[in-house]
Amino acid sequence: MEEEKIRRNVREGYAKIAKEGRCCPVSTSCGESSTPRAELSQKMGYTKEELNSMPTGSNLGLGCGNPTALASLKAGETVIDLGSGAGIDCFLAAKKVGEKGKVIGIDMTPEMLDKARENARKGNYENVEFRLGEIEHLPVANNIADAVISNCVINLTSNKKQVYKEAFRVLKPGGRITVSDLVLKKELSAAIREGAHPSSCIKTAILKDKYLETIEEVGFKDLKILDERDYGCEELKDDPDAKVIVANRNTGTQELKSISELDERSKAIVEEALASTLSITVSAVKP
Repeated sequence: MEEEKIRRNVREGYAKIAKEGRCCPVSTSCGESSTPRAELSQKMGYTKEELNSMPTGSNLGLGCGNPTALASLKAGETVIDLGSGAGIDCFLAAKKVGEKGKVIGIDMTPEMLDKARENARKGNYENVEFRLGEIEHLPVANNIADAVISNCVINLTSNKKQVYKEAFRVLKPGGRITVSDLVLKKELSAAIREGAHPSSCIKTAILKDKYLETIEEVGFKDLKILDERDYGCEELKDDPDAKVIVANRNTGTQELKSISELDERSKAIVEEALASTLSITVSAVKP
């Protein structure tokens, strides 16, 4: 029941993002900075050329890395993107695998699928397909993918082991994963866990070591950390107009507030969240 509740909250949060066409401030631990989205995406590893090549509306600023840049994708390969959102990583992968390759994006939010499919039509991406499904139960046959990618999505599920089991199942022997995700440097306090918005990335994030152990437990080999960086956006710390979601326990609602409006306790919670998170990109191989 708890797992389904988390899934419902995430689906509702990302449906809102898809409808509004922007990154909801509760979707990351950072909140929303006044720094332009393209600039933030470049800090996460995307090049200006990659961003300029995407259909308008495919970059919602939801990632914490650029897995396609490190996945060593080759022409003719089949790639599956877990939690494909508006399609940015699918479209980048599509350019690398070419017309003889195929990219399958999986997302559980119908509004996101609508947006991604429209972006694919706008960009004339004929080698990309988007399917409705949960990353814990992929609507994909066994042993068909050369590569599985994902960008700041697996942290949103409470059953990360099941997600990696599914990635293992759909990969061909010798296939690999390249995943950018949010992990913790240290355990979060109860105040943060309880106060985080239901669809926040930090709500179900786990410690880095546990995350890596989970990948190996399902059978992946040759696990490597390709990139690691603090995920506490510097823009928030220095931008009093940056906005975060604050839970109001009296009304059971959340309010969007600038950091400058927060009381000292709330500011401390934001600072702890920023100081506790890491963005990592990992790779591993199915034997």
